[in-house]
Amino acid sequence: MGKVLIVDDEPGMRRILKANLRRDSHVVAEASSALDAAELLSREDFDVVITDQKMFGGSGLDVLKASQENDKTTSVIFLTAVGTVELAVESMRQGAFDFLTKPFELDVMRAAIRRACERTALLRENAVLRSTVHMLEGADEIIGGSKGIRAVRDLIVRVAGANSTVLITGETGTGKEVVALAIHRNSPRAARPFIAINCAAVTETLLESELFGHERGAFTGADKARGGLVEAAHEGTLFLDEIAEMSSAAQAKLLRVLATGEIQRVGSTITRRVDVRVLAATNRDLQARIQSGLFREDLYYRLAVFPIPLPPLRERPEDIEELCRMLCNRIAADMKVPGKQVSRDAFQKLVNYPFPGNVRELANLLERALILGQHPELQPEDFPLHPGLLAPTAFRTQLTIEQLAAQLPEELDLRDTLAQLERRVIARTIDAAGGVQAEAARRLGMSRSDLGYKVNKHSIEWPVPRQGLIVADKNAI
Repeated sequence: MGKVLIVDDEPGMRRILKANLRRDSHVVAEASSALDAAELLSREDFDVVITDQKMFGGSGLDVLKASQENDKTTSVIFLTAVGTVELAVESMRQGAFDFLTKPFELDVMRAAIRRACERTALLRENAVLRSTVHMLEGADEIIGGSKGIRAVRDLIVRVAGANSTVLITGETGTGKEVVALAIHRNSPRAARPFIAINCAAVTETLLESELFGHERGAFTGADKARGGLVEAAHEGTLFLDEIAEMSSAAQAKLLRVLATGEIQRVGSTITRRVDVRVLAATNRDLQARIQSGLFREDLYYRLAVFPIPLPPLRERPEDIEELCRMLCNRIAADMKVPGKQVSRDAFQKLVNYPFPGNVRELANLLERALILGQHPELQPEDFPLHPGLLAPTAFRTQLTIEQLAAQLPEELDLRDTLAQLERRVIARTIDAAGGVQAEAARRLGMSRSDLGYKVNKHSIEWPVPRQGLIVADKNAI
C-alpha cells in the first residue's frame, strides 16, 4: 500500500476519504489548501495525491504543479464537483493520473488509488533501473534482462566502489573481461590504469617477468631493467584472465602482493610497494585444481573475496534476441556494411542452439552472416551451426566412451590401458596442432602446465612446430 495526501477544503470529505483509505492500509496525510499541500510536498514523499479542483486560496492545478516540482513520479488524482471536458483535458495534459467527479463511489475511488500506487511504484523502479544502467559505464556489452544477468549487474554495482578482490567465473566467451572493465570504470580507480593480461597466453617462464618486472641480467635476454604489469597498474586495476594457468612461482608472488602490497622484480632483492586492485577470472574449477595441487588454496581465498559467476548463454535464451540486435548494429558499424536484423526463423534456430562458445560465438556467427547474407534480413541458412552441437555435450561424450568401452577386452590392466590411451591421444593432438603447445593444450581442454606434466610423464617428444600454422585464439574477444 502507499502513502497518500488528501487535499480538500471540506473537512467532511477529508474524513470520509481518510477512513476508507486506511481500510486499505494506506498511510494518509491531510491538507486543507493548495498552499498547505505545497508545504507538505516539499517536506515529504507521497505515492498519491488526491486533490479537489476548486479550493479557497488555490486550485488542484496548483497542487499538481507543486507535486511535479518535488517528485514527477507521484500520481495525482483530481476530484471536482463540476466536471467539464475542458478541465479534465487540461489536468491530464499537465500530468494528472486520473480525474473523478463528485459524488463518486468509494469502491471506484479505492480502485483508482490502488492503480495510482502501482503506477508510482513502477515509475520509481524504472528510475532506479535507469540510474543503475547509467552507473554501469563501460558495461554496454552486459546485455539482457534475464535473472542471471540482472544479478551480475547488481553485483557489479555493489562491488565497484569497494577495494575487494573479485573472482569472475564462467565459461569461455561469457564476457569475463567485460565485467572486469565495468567494475574498474565504476570504481574510485576509474581514472587510473586498467591493465589486463591473459595468463594462458604467456609462457610460464615469461609470466613472472611480465607481471613483476625484472632487473638487468636476471635471465638471458634481459639487457635492461623493466617494470612489470603490477607496477604499471599502480593505483589502478590489474585484471588476471585465466588465473588457473598461472605457475606455482607466480602464484606465490601474487599472494604476496595481495597480502602485503609488495613486489620484487625477478633478479632483485629490493621490495617495492604497490597499490593495486586485483580482479581475476577463470573458466576452470579452481577447487578441483586445488585438490590436484595445481593451485594454491591460500591464494584462492585471497582472490575469491567477492565471487561473480557468469551464466552461460544457453541458460539465458531470453537474452539472445536483444544480443542479436545490439551485436548486429555494432558489427555492421565496425565493418561499415549495411545493418540487418535476424529473421524470426533464424532467431528460433539460434535459440535452440546451445552456444558452447557463448556470446563470443554468437558475435562471430553474426559477423559471418552480415558479410555473406544475401537477404534484407538474416536467414536460417546464414547460420551454419554444427549439428553435433545441438545435442548436450555430456550425452555425446558418454556415447563415445560407451562405444570405446565395447571394443575393449573383458580382462585388462586398467591402469596400463588408460596410460597408453592418454599417451596416444596427447601425442596425436600435439602432432595435429603442428607442435604448437598452446594450441595442443586448447584442443585437449587443459592448461599448458598440465600438458607439460603429461608430456614429461609419458616421455612424449615435441615435434618441431610447422611453419605458417595459423592458430585461432579461442579466448580472444
